[in-house]
Amino acid sequence: MGDILHALPAVTALRQAHPRWIIDWVVEPHWSPLLTAYPGFGARENHRQPVVDRIHLAATKEWRKAPLSRRTLHEIHDLRHALDAVNYDVVIDLQGALRSAIIGRMAGSRRRIGEASPREQAASWFFTDPVVTYGSHVIEQDIELACAIAGDQLTPVLPALPFCSDAEAWADSILPPDGRPAVLINPGAGWGAKRWPVERYAVVAKNLVARDFRVLINTGPGEESLAAAILKEAGDRADSVTALKCNLARLIAATRRVSLAIAGDTGPLHLACALGRPVVGIYGPTDPLRNGPFGVPFKVLRHPESRRDHTRHAEPEAGLLTILPEDVLQAADALLYPESASKPEPEIAQ
Repeated sequence: MGDILHALPAVTALRQAHPRWIIDWVVEPHWSPLLTAYPGFGARENHRQPVVDRIHLAATKEWRKAPLSRRTLHEIHDLRHALDAVNYDVVIDLQGALRSAIIGRMAGSRRRIGEASPREQAASWFFTDPVVTYGSHVIEQDIELACAIAGDQLTPVLPALPFCSDAEAWADSILPPDGRPAVLINPGAGWGAKRWPVERYAVVAKNLVARDFRVLINTGPGEESLAAAILKEAGDRADSVTALKCNLARLIAATRRVSLAIAGDTGPLHLACALGRPVVGIYGPTDPLRNGPFGVPFKVLRHPESRRDHTRHAEPEAGLLTILPEDVLQAADALLYPESASKPEPEIAQ
């Protein structure tokens, strides 16, 4: 999810600079709602499919589970045929992984652009046009790659995400227009070392509810207990806390309506940034200079001794544990009340 959201500003900038270009995208099926609101994929349209012309599905995670199965081989054959039939002028690899580089090679284009030092170095073997990037943030690096296609001088823009009318109606139903602002909290993370303790998220949620905010809790599959812990802490104000049980299209619609998002280095945090929402990022072993909030008002909380480490430890990183609920609430106040005169005195309810 994060890779797509980080790539979208560059591709949206390309679309704005070259509206007549044919721009297609290869994507995992699960993440296609970030690119289209058409259930079966349709022609590009300003709201439902605003950036790409065609979408090709590559279920690489499923393929790795059964690489020699008849279904896997059939889907790979179909993808190769579909890519080759278009006769692409250029392929740009914005992920820098070996699997994305191999899929790019399948398209048969003579030009394949990628970073000279990609995330997985083996991917560089497949690039005909390696690009040395200088930006600190991955969004800046993706813009540099996009500029290499035709020598454009592009700058990052807020990405265009699709509008799904059914999802928008659902979001209206859970956030009635009563004037109460909403805050999205995402307590989960890809692995334990990045996960701020749920008990502290619960304290933050309780204080936001006490200030008359609605709180939306988003969790991924298998993280339902995290939402339950926050709901329990809300007590008799649980009617102001909603645990979202929704698909990606609905999460996009709900995030459009919040005043703030609070999360660690996760896809929902990057989604909030992509939708122009202010964010509080709670960071530990990942580097916010490369993967942090970008292009929106934000506050990043990270201990100065936290080091970049993608080892998937189960327990929270030590620096992450130095961040307290009052730190998060103060950061939230700075974004919710940019005029200090209107900022409430913090009262931390534990």
